[in-house]
Amino acid sequence: MTTPPRISCVILCHNYGRYLDRAIASCLDQEPGGYALHEIVVIDDGSTDETEEVCRRYRDRVRIVRRDCQGFGRTLTDAFLLTDGDWVAPLDADDWFHPAKLRICAEAITDGRLFIEHWENVVDADGCLLIADPHPGGNTSTLLVQREAALALLPVTNEIFFHALREAGHGRVLPVSLVHYRVHSHNMTDRRTPGVSQYYRADVCTALAHRLRTMAAEPPAWATATALRRMSHRFHAQAAGHRVEAHVQTGDRHACPHPLAAMLVGTIRSCSPPGPWLRAFASAVTGRPQAPLRELDNSGAGDTESDRSNTRA
Repeated sequence: MTTPPRISCVILCHNYGRYLDRAIASCLDQEPGGYALHEIVVIDDGSTDETEEVCRRYRDRVRIVRRDCQGFGRTLTDAFLLTDGDWVAPLDADDWFHPAKLRICAEAITDGRLFIEHWENVVDADGCLLIADPHPGGNTSTLLVQREAALALLPVTNEIFFHALREAGHGRVLPVSLVHYRVHSHNMTDRRTPGVSQYYRADVCTALAHRLRTMAAEPPAWATATALRRMSHRFHAQAAGHRVEAHVQTGDRHACPHPLAAMLVGTIRSCSPPGPWLRAFASAVTGRPQAPLRELDNSGAGDTESDRSNTRA
């Protein structure tokens, strides 16, 4: 009989003590299935609120890693370095898992699959639904990542780095909501100020594009050098697209030609469909944002408070 996959649940927390109890309980209350809950780890990234007190209540069932604040990227990187399960299920401490999260994701694990993503229910600070229908995922709490494959991408600044596994053809998206994703005034990513979220994602995609280009010199087992270079061009195109959107949101359309050109080059070199470039071009011409300021997005921006100041730079 095949050994069931061992899953490490890792909760990323910085001053989210008011939400942490529910996050931990959601990991402990997972339905049984074709997996082994290998460990639950809370990484307390220098919290100064009630986080330590909440952690003490669970110290017999959960491993606590408490350290000085090092930021979201370092904390997400450590979610893979400090665990040894076959798969890692990261969870922002202000979110909580559906009881069937691990069971359903485990059913999607097959040979060659390295990345599983699912949808989310979007809720407000009090846990009440903001959007009636499930919303596509992509952010930290909607992922299950094969740990060994992820190690090649470390260190990361954002969970978008792990999306490279999906781009390499080793992922699956489950159109079922398996997490409650909380949107509130202390989310790391500022989605209300025009351009801020888009510039942040552009920087993340640019960093990932550079990483993939470097990795092509010594490809990991899950991708060839040619595939890594093509993916690098694709993420460069995505970064340029985010910059176009940021310029449109901020009313700075005269700055759009350069990123539009970069986006077109990246699209051609990655052999990607032209649809995103055409939509970006139309947005730049009309001055209408593709995605007007809204409460959330599915592009994978981390939501731990640690790096809020960095996203506003």
